[in-house]
Amino acid sequence: MSTSSETSAKTSRIPRVPFWAQILLGLVLGVLLGWIAKSGDVSWLVTTLGKIGELFVQLLKLAVAPLVFFAIVVSITNLRQVNNAARLATRTLLWFMITSLIAVAIGMAIGLLTNPGSGTGLTPADGSKPDHAGTWIDFLTGIIPTNIITPFTDLQVLQIVFMAAVVGIAALQLGEKAEPVLKISRSALELLQKALWWVIRLAPLGTLGLIGNAIATYGWNLIGKYATFTVDIYVGCALVMFGVYPLLLATVAKVNPLQFFRGAWPAIQLAFVSRSSVGTMPVTQKVTERLGVPKEYASFAVPFGSTTKMDGCASIYPALAAIFIAQIFDVHLSIADYVLIAFVSVIGSAATAGLTGATVMLTLTLSTLGLPLAGVGLLMAIDPILDMMRTATNVAGQVVVPILVSAKEKILDRDAYTRATSISIGDDGTAAAADEAEQKVAVPATAAG
Repeated sequence: MSTSSETSAKTSRIPRVPFWAQILLGLVLGVLLGWIAKSGDVSWLVTTLGKIGELFVQLLKLAVAPLVFFAIVVSITNLRQVNNAARLATRTLLWFMITSLIAVAIGMAIGLLTNPGSGTGLTPADGSKPDHAGTWIDFLTGIIPTNIITPFTDLQVLQIVFMAAVVGIAALQLGEKAEPVLKISRSALELLQKALWWVIRLAPLGTLGLIGNAIATYGWNLIGKYATFTVDIYVGCALVMFGVYPLLLATVAKVNPLQFFRGAWPAIQLAFVSRSSVGTMPVTQKVTERLGVPKEYASFAVPFGSTTKMDGCASIYPALAAIFIAQIFDVHLSIADYVLIAFVSVIGSAATAGLTGATVMLTLTLSTLGLPLAGVGLLMAIDPILDMMRTATNVAGQVVVPILVSAKEKILDRDAYTRATSISIGDDGTAAAADEAEQKVAVPATAAG
């Protein structure tokens, strides 16, 4: 009996590898295997890495359509449980726009200072026109679906958001009569989030495949041609994530910015790996609640932000990309063009719709400016490397804005914010403390989330 107890005690003392460490290990192994596959021309390894990354992204996308629909429906109806819901929604949208303007201004400033398209050796002939281009007409008419099935089968996220918003608002109007439908929606959302947690647990393996395939397919030589542009994207996103957001948290919300990163890091690191704001949404909502944002408001702000709040993909990236492409094609951009870039970034950010990649947003920007769409082809090869940092910035902003709004509305639980710890992903889909000592400290905060 005692032997069994001792064995059990020893087993329980075996430290679990933190989720961030698993991600880091996947990243390192991915780079190593990608380099081996590239330098040794190991075709089967390239294929294997590609399939691993592809399957991980497919699993994430599998949950996107129903997750977005039920999350939006439930989030809208949850607003009736919040005082001053209309003001909260308006302030949320306003802060989305303010931070987007700041991000696009930073992107344009970096582009003008560094001239990322100069000296690359790339020419217009290296680009190819994308299969699908975004225009304002397509964007506006594409919001309304022609039927209720196609948006889910073709993963038209904007149309799914539109239908979900209509259902959610109608449910608010119907009141108690809509409760049976809402009960099913809440259950479906919980089921989908539970299943998505299982996919998220595969993120270290997905990291290995995605990074390894990028290195094996593109190689360092190709990345070198885009060195300035790549650095610009990472620096721009870093300035927003580690400069603008902490400044807003300290001055507007009057909270400790370092504590924000301690609590929000699991969502940021998962976004970096998965390259999907929607796929990261369950983790984003958990960390937002743990940082003191009321659950009723967080359940509206996070799903809303996951489909519309894109400082990385819709602000920094299109601003820098437009400058980059204009320089490659030798097109002069006027002050009016830069104003247009800012306008597109603020109004058209929903075009990115929380999925991997920002091609639609880029083509929307280029078509508005009259720049050649063939320029998109110049950036497709490097896009996976860029998209990791862009998505991490997106998700960081999706957590920051609810904190700012909650603080201004005096509904932020500052004690919960102070106690929030970095969390790891539990096997059961719950947010566990990063280690045993932190878990003991964070018990009161767990109840808040």
